Amino acid sequence: MRTILDMFRRIDYLLMLTTLLIGALSIIMINSITTGNSDYPKQVTIQVAAFIIGFAAMIVVMLIDIAYLERFFIGFYIASILIQLTVFIPGLGIEVYGSRAWISLLGVTTMQPSELVKITFVIAMAAYLDRYQNTLFTLSGFLLAFLYAIPIIGLVAYIDMGAGIILGVIFVGMVFAAGIRSKVFLRLAVAFIIAIPIIYRFLAPHQKERFEAFLHPENTEIEATYQVMQSKIAIGSGGIFGKGLGHGTIKESGFLPVQESDFIFSIVCEELGFVGGTAVIFVYGIMLWRVWRVVANAREVFGALLVVGFLCMFGFQIFENIGMTMGVMPITGITLPFLSAGGSSVFANMVAIGIILGVGARSKVRSYKHIST
Repeated sequence: MRTILDMFRRIDYLLMLTTLLIGALSIIMINSITTGNSDYPKQVTIQVAAFIIGFAAMIVVMLIDIAYLERFFIGFYIASILIQLTVFIPGLGIEVYGSRAWISLLGVTTMQPSELVKITFVIAMAAYLDRYQNTLFTLSGFLLAFLYAIPIIGLVAYIDMGAGIILGVIFVGMVFAAGIRSKVFLRLAVAFIIAIPIIYRFLAPHQKERFEAFLHPENTEIEATYQVMQSKIAIGSGGIFGKGLGHGTIKESGFLPVQESDFIFSIVCEELGFVGGTAVIFVYGIMLWRVWRVVANAREVFGALLVVGFLCMFGFQIFENIGMTMGVMPITGITLPFLSAGGSSVFANMVAIGIILGVGARSKVRSYKHIST
């Protein structure tokens, strides 16, 4: 009991507060967007339930000693593959927006397995890099780490390109933090750039369209280009203080798709204006800063790498989603953490925050080996 009380005294309440603030705004915005729709109040109910269940999971995960996570990393690795393969089970996996990346939960709601895979992948990757950190200074050592990660990244990317990109960013960030040499990293970056045309050939038609829209923003015949244009109109029409909750014209017209998910930031700016959009970015900045503080103060390699993985996950998703709504990043279907609608996303992100809080609290009371820099 004393240990549990010590944990609660040492957790980063500012990080928890920023998470809950974004969550509260999420529920308000989803309610505003869906009011009057056929999905109302189902989506609001799902989001509220996801935050309640996610908050409970966050507390439980926070209290788990991360040594147990490292001990069973092979189980997390296998789980990463098995969880994602559930989308291929007949009667369970379903197709949404041209991608078979969801599973049906008793016909009541849906779940995106790739959201849970992000968590299990970070755990499995952190454990591997902790054990083989000294080998990353060589090209062969990095290639072994890459071969360890690519089955999961490749499988997820085949099913859900956006989630696959996130895992790729997580992998690069964690390997870099674990000590890969700059020369090795640059060589592999050049190899990846050269391979882009080959990768492009294997993309699904709707995935190619999104990149075509990014490369040719003037071509309004491309559906994705039209979506970005509507998003820009929504952001710009909000002015300084916005049109007020529930009074967005772009929202009412229905020209902007998945407003409660992929393009929710556009609706925030339309209804709450420049002030509201800036406030959201500011709160995200505080959240990422607090996560980085946990990395900086971590005194154990495995724990530091865990938090680095989640920092890359949150940071990239925030940058990509907001950039996507403004047309400076391609549309990838990547949602905005804690703000976009999605029960599985909210739950997974809350679990990630729980792990981060646990690492941060324990770093204040234990003597760990330092992560190399």
